[in-house]
Amino acid sequence: MTAAFTFPGQGSQAVGMGKALAEAFPAARAVFDEVDAALAEKLTAITWDGPAETLQLTENAQPALMAVSLATLRVLETEAGFSVGRDAAFVAGHSLGEYSALAAAGSFSISDTARLLRIRGLAMQKAVPVGTGAMAALLGLDYEAAVAVAEEAAQGQVCQAANDNGGGQVVISGDKAAVERGLEIAKTRGAKRALLLPVSAPFHCRLMQPAAEAMAEALAGVTIRQPASPLVSNVLAAPITDPDEIRRRLIEQVTGTVRWRESVAYMASHGVTRFFEIGAGKVLSGLVKRIADGAVGISVGGPGDIAGAKDALAASH
Repeated sequence: MTAAFTFPGQGSQAVGMGKALAEAFPAARAVFDEVDAALAEKLTAITWDGPAETLQLTENAQPALMAVSLATLRVLETEAGFSVGRDAAFVAGHSLGEYSALAAAGSFSISDTARLLRIRGLAMQKAVPVGTGAMAALLGLDYEAAVAVAEEAAQGQVCQAANDNGGGQVVISGDKAAVERGLEIAKTRGAKRALLLPVSAPFHCRLMQPAAEAMAEALAGVTIRQPASPLVSNVLAAPITDPDEIRRRLIEQVTGTVRWRESVAYMASHGVTRFFEIGAGKVLSGLVKRIADGAVGISVGGPGDIAGAKDALAASH
């Protein structure tokens, strides 16, 4: 198997995502209905009709992105013959996408995943008062240089490398003043650009500890099955399959670095040449080319992508 199935994270959301799939394929519609039922509200209405600022709320964006990913996967299974266990050497997801990946691989039910992501979104939002934390993208610095910037900027506050996305793109996260200092330091260290991100909380840093505790409690009450394909964990950049370890790493992930560059590099070094990005947007497909020489990113998110995905999967066997 030379394919991996990857699942996007926050920032890939857009009003209307998944709507054309649901209108074209009953299998997709069923996923959206299941998520609405699990949350006892019409998240689908917000996802398809907006307003954008309501969809962007972390508590909505996280389960909505998962719903689009799983709806897309169901269509790939029913229309293009995809099978996670047979076709994916690995599954992986960026931050919240790790939950989508686990649902795709059968570790979580879709209903449990929707409820977990609602809890996660609310807990991450509540962990830090609005306006006291920040995240910033440093472009053109490698991971080690970005870590050094974060350490220098901290000055007794929190400033950490939150996402190592690859292609010279690292995101730092923490106390707003420390992150702002990081922007200035990064510019003196040769960053091509350094800019604050329009996010509502400082994800993937120690300030998220209250959210990690909330997720420990939430995950304790959910059944986790062994995934049909190994999950390349965000915090390890290595594959895991044991349900207890999956639970532990999902808790660590709330405060830990998303090691996406290393995760893609690991999969590529183990023979993966085609990375299917299943769900909204094309962020992960864009990163693949910059991380793994010769690897191809294939984004699948609409009805027009299904036939091409089928052909690309056939070529990966």
